[in-house]
Amino acid sequence: MHRFANPARFMRIAALVYPWAVGVTILTLGAGLWLGLVGSPADYQQGESVRIMYIHVPSAWMGLFCYVSMAVCSAMALVWKHPLADLMARATAPVGAAFTFICLVTGALWGKPMWGAWWVWDARLTSMLILLFLYLGYMALADAFDDPQRGQKAAAILALVGVVNVPIIKYSVDWWNTLHQPASVVKMGGPSIDKTMLIPLMLMAVGFHAYWVVVLILRTRSEIAAAKVRTLRMAQVHAAGQAE
Repeated sequence: MHRFANPARFMRIAALVYPWAVGVTILTLGAGLWLGLVGSPADYQQGESVRIMYIHVPSAWMGLFCYVSMAVCSAMALVWKHPLADLMARATAPVGAAFTFICLVTGALWGKPMWGAWWVWDARLTSMLILLFLYLGYMALADAFDDPQRGQKAAAILALVGVVNVPIIKYSVDWWNTLHQPASVVKMGGPSIDKTMLIPLMLMAVGFHAYWVVVLILRTRSEIAAAKVRTLRMAQVHAAGQAE
């Protein structure tokens, strides 16, 4: 992984990946939204409200995926001092927080007609809310210190500690009696939903992952530029101190 630690090499790779990621994002999200909102049938029990699934479920997957990615980058930064790992973790955090927030909002919109309530203290819902707080805590800690390295180290530790919440979210519907339905896509024996619903759901999932790549590249570029500015300012302050 240290081959990709050089910012210049990362920028070259990112320049090649970026247009493809944009293209995949546009195509898959466009096709997924059309099939999900227009082409797929309504559910025989849930009716048209089932279409919230095409946003809610991929958002939930992305909330978990982004957190695991952020934790892996944090581990690389703490253990191997990977110079870009911290920047990529910082770049991922707001994206993961946004997907988790979308998941919670769409879940409330879906829960109202199905459960008769916007929110219940269900194990899955509560653990997802904790995930959002972990994202917010990570971002707050990363910017809470005058020394960016201290802030990033504290945030990385929080990210690693918070990983314990990921399997809780995944298996909460199996470990506790909850209102939330069990897994119907990622499960032993294969998906249990019809392909007319599975195809747009998978297209949306691919589109959300491609979107994450696009935003990750843009935000990492921005973080690299900001790091260069901070280094230049520190050098100028040090030079001014020596001149005095």
